[in-house]
Amino acid sequence: MEIARRKRKVRISAAKQKLLVLIVLFSAMFAVLIGRLYWASIVKGEEFSEGALRQWRMNTSLRAQRGEIQDRDGTVLATSYTTYQVCVNPRAIKPDDRERVAVILADTLGLDYDFVLERVKRVERQQIKIKDQVEKTEINSLAAKQLGSGVSYYSDVKRTYREGNHFSQLLGFTNIDGDGQTGLELTYNSYLAGINGRQIAETDRDNRPIPGGMQDFVEPVPGDNVILTADTGLQSMLESTLEMCAIVNRAQTVQGLLMNPMTGEIYAMGCYPSYDPNFPPRTDAKLLLEMAKNRMVTDTYEPGSTFKVVTLAAALDLNAITTASSFDCGGALRVSGQPIRCWKRAGGHGHQSLEKAVQNSCNCAFMSMALKMGRDAFYEYIYAFGYDTATEVGLTGETSGTVTHRKYIRDTDLARIGFGQSISNTGMQLAMAVSAAINGGELLKPYIVSEIVSQTGEVVLKNERTVIRRVIKPETSVLMRGILQSVVEEGSGRNAQVPGYTVGGKTGTAQKYEEDGSVSSTRLIASFVGFAPVSDPQFLCLIIVDEPEVPVVFGSTVAAPFVQIMLANALSYTGVPPDSETARVTVPDLTGMTVDEAKAELQKLRLTALFSENEATAMVSRQAPPAGTVVVRDSAVILYTSWTTFLPEGEEQRMVRMPNIIDKTRLQALDLLAEVGLVMDYDRARSAGKVSSAEYEAGTMVPYGTSVRVEFRFES
Repeated sequence: MEIARRKRKVRISAAKQKLLVLIVLFSAMFAVLIGRLYWASIVKGEEFSEGALRQWRMNTSLRAQRGEIQDRDGTVLATSYTTYQVCVNPRAIKPDDRERVAVILADTLGLDYDFVLERVKRVERQQIKIKDQVEKTEINSLAAKQLGSGVSYYSDVKRTYREGNHFSQLLGFTNIDGDGQTGLELTYNSYLAGINGRQIAETDRDNRPIPGGMQDFVEPVPGDNVILTADTGLQSMLESTLEMCAIVNRAQTVQGLLMNPMTGEIYAMGCYPSYDPNFPPRTDAKLLLEMAKNRMVTDTYEPGSTFKVVTLAAALDLNAITTASSFDCGGALRVSGQPIRCWKRAGGHGHQSLEKAVQNSCNCAFMSMALKMGRDAFYEYIYAFGYDTATEVGLTGETSGTVTHRKYIRDTDLARIGFGQSISNTGMQLAMAVSAAINGGELLKPYIVSEIVSQTGEVVLKNERTVIRRVIKPETSVLMRGILQSVVEEGSGRNAQVPGYTVGGKTGTAQKYEEDGSVSSTRLIASFVGFAPVSDPQFLCLIIVDEPEVPVVFGSTVAAPFVQIMLANALSYTGVPPDSETARVTVPDLTGMTVDEAKAELQKLRLTALFSENEATAMVSRQAPPAGTVVVRDSAVILYTSWTTFLPEGEEQRMVRMPNIIDKTRLQALDLLAEVGLVMDYDRARSAGKVSSAEYEAGTMVPYGTSVRVEFRFES
């Protein structure tokens, strides 16, 4: 009896154990289920909800219309127009129709067939974009093919630049999404871009809108319009002048600007070569970067003699010199026991007045001015004129040049800074410094954007004349204008004279540096800054010629004739009344004449010919100013021939020894001449065989960079 009772207890205990196990298992499963529900609804709830919404809602971004960029007269320079996005809806395309749809899309849109087909087959996706910025004509063609709900079209915008190459570096360009990448498009992107809208609609499984379903529409806000101070007519003139300058001088690049020195407004700014922002070379990143640079604000260089404007203004304002001061130049000035040479080394300029020293651009005179002022006083003016500080003109990539800290400056360094060495600036910095010297003494903030206006006409931003600081006294500025006028009328700037107008200015030529840091004897930057009319300057023009590779006669004449062309065009275009009675002469076409013949023709018109003395019998191939230019009587015309040798301003000519190339093959002769820095000029149609004669005998000393005419004899 006892044993049976025990067995029954054991059996009950086992049943309870099984029940307990089941309860534990169910509890664990329930806990897992609760955990999964928590993970799905709380942890991943938002993500899953968004995924579900994507499956039964179509969410389309509506691109805002980008604002326009206009010139000062309202001419539209950059605008946007309606294009379309083409999307495929894979689930709405029947399996046996996918290849047909892919063929039509690829052919019509100019896309790769495999690229399109792969997207048409991706049924796990509700909608896939195939192409942006499709033109209306292509959309009409697709619509005619009746592709049904498998293909959708949405409005898009495309940027277009109506002036093509004009304003290219200034305006910049946008990417495929319409965001600014360079230039004003980037700087003012937040104003131009606007705010995108959105359209949300409930759809069925085939991506078709459900009638009566929920729809939400947020209208896009168009961008603001940016109005420039620039003038399309003046910009066109400037870019034509820069191109002409680059071709004549075979320069690497040429940059220039035209502005109002009294207000800081920029009328035109550009670089050559340029590009069309409608078709930027996106496949070549290096080329695109070089083409898109606005070198007037991004590139720094030693200004050379144009910096003498700052030195002169500072010295006059400090009373370190007066208009009665005089200077002696023997070709060099000894500073701290070290001779620093003037550009005119042989004999120097002798005894000269202040005005004559500036006209001669005498380095010794400007070294004396810098040393008389002293390091600290001169440096205060250098900083006051805006050096070592960006102008904040509102253009991307602006740099600020280099001014060595005064504590590291010795007297020899100070002397060199006086004539524009051992200091660097951007073209914009130099233009603003010269403007301060001639506009009454005020350093202004330059600006290219006049105002920004919303689509409703509200002025969002407005720029106007802004004085940063007074740099020199008004009476000093009056003296500066008069002295710089004498440079153009009697000094090195004669080629900048404009008939009927008084013009002031300063020329400059600076050496560049080689990759190893040494000063180059052949790579130069030549520039000229000029303004007119002198009594009330309305225009200031700066042109910088980087590495003129064609032979030129004088470095000071590389840029001045082209500033003259630009100032003459700007004064006439804007109707500025003449303020000077000067005899006018039209430059004749001299190409095809010998130098002697061209010289005689110019003498008849009381014009001066500039050329190398050993080129009298050579044929004129180019000239500056070009034929048809109206200039002041007694102006100079530069004659270029295939013989012309390079004579940089302020530097002695580098002479090299002519190698023996007789009986050498064409390649051997090319190599021998290149080794010493000479260029071979030959008839490419008759260059077989070996060299029979050369323009110069072996051993003759000839200028570096000279073009040597070579003849060949054919050997069978």
